[in-house]
Amino acid sequence: MEFLDGSWKKEVSSWDALMREELLNQEAILEGAIHSIRNMGDVAFVIIRKREGLFQTVFVNEEVNFSIHDLKEGMTVKVKGIVNEEERAPHGRELRIREIQVLSAPAEPLPLAIDKWKLNTSLEAKLNYRSLSLRNIQERARFKIQEALTRAFRDYLYENGFTEIHTPKIGARGAEGGANLFKLSYFHKPAVLAQSPQFYKQMMVGVFDRVFETGPVFRAEKHNTKRHLNEYTSLDFEMGYIDSFEEIMAMETGFLQYAMKLLKENYGKELEILKVQLPDASKIPAVRFDVAKELVAKKYNRQIRNPFDLEPEEEALIGQYFKEEYDADFVFVTHYPSKKRPFYAMDDPEDTRFTLSFDLLFHGLEITTGGQRIHDYNALLKKIEDRGMETEGMEQYLDTFKYGMPPHGGLGIGLERLTMQLLGEENVREACLFPRDLNRLEP
Repeated sequence: MEFLDGSWKKEVSSWDALMREELLNQEAILEGAIHSIRNMGDVAFVIIRKREGLFQTVFVNEEVNFSIHDLKEGMTVKVKGIVNEEERAPHGRELRIREIQVLSAPAEPLPLAIDKWKLNTSLEAKLNYRSLSLRNIQERARFKIQEALTRAFRDYLYENGFTEIHTPKIGARGAEGGANLFKLSYFHKPAVLAQSPQFYKQMMVGVFDRVFETGPVFRAEKHNTKRHLNEYTSLDFEMGYIDSFEEIMAMETGFLQYAMKLLKENYGKELEILKVQLPDASKIPAVRFDVAKELVAKKYNRQIRNPFDLEPEEEALIGQYFKEEYDADFVFVTHYPSKKRPFYAMDDPEDTRFTLSFDLLFHGLEITTGGQRIHDYNALLKKIEDRGMETEGMEQYLDTFKYGMPPHGGLGIGLERLTMQLLGEENVREACLFPRDLNRLEP
């Protein structure tokens, strides 16, 4: 009988071990996929791809009981050899092969030249062959950056007393209202895919005070733009006992500062691969919605066409204005008009035409929507009534407020948009592993 103790001993050398002095001129074993082969005749350079990066191995025909012609890109292999110092190799090390074992071989040649430093193909081709295109070093580096953002979000909120929750994505109705809902049959009952975890995270504020979630949300919007997806990942938090909606903005600013520090300290390799210059999140300006519109209208000689919302062009100009005037990469736009915010948004007591809410723009694109919520039961009912809404399907949500809730508020951050702007990409699909839009349900 065997008992497992949670450990597994492998003879394979770790990446860190390969880089240490004690393995120089010593035998090591390396596992990975063949990324590229440069055959020089008697000698070939076989580049092995591992999760940590690319490692150079040297194949000398007379030293290996294997033909170089039998090696193919895409093979996974286990190689044994001697670690040598080589300043021209990536990381200054290479392995001179003595033995090679093929673990698996591709049935067909790769349809994309993933060994190139930059994958020179169309976005459509990259998405059609997504699991292969992501083997390219630059392509996969994008998602290590995205990992860092999610990691920072979790770690920062844990440090600030938040509890992580997981809410259902199938429900009886949407939290945001409107018609942009994916409807489905749930055991012969009508149901929808969640637009956000808004109702649930508010309900959980009454339990844990501070909660957060990272998960998918669904919007049945018939957009076919470079900034919209029909399924995206939302970084959500909700916090109780707030003094002002500005406390929520301060929490997001702290998260961004934490994320930039984490990226700088732990993801330098990916930042270098992608040539990313980290934005400054040390201080983020805040400007009222109506003031922001007036500022860009005046400076850029632009007529205000929609007084109740920001057009994409206006968002871009606001970002440009604050970059030019204050060298700011981010800007909070506050006090959005009430008619453009959901029913649970708290109106500004000084002017009920506006709400105690905000968007965060990053290089001229909205990446966050948040604000203070109505916590008084009667005030919530009145807002619903004033808008001519029905309460059917919201009974449990409303009961939460009937029995008492603290002042609270929160936000949702679009992870793909945040990643896109950080990387300087023009299309949000570049920042999504497997995008879902009007035309794409595969892979």
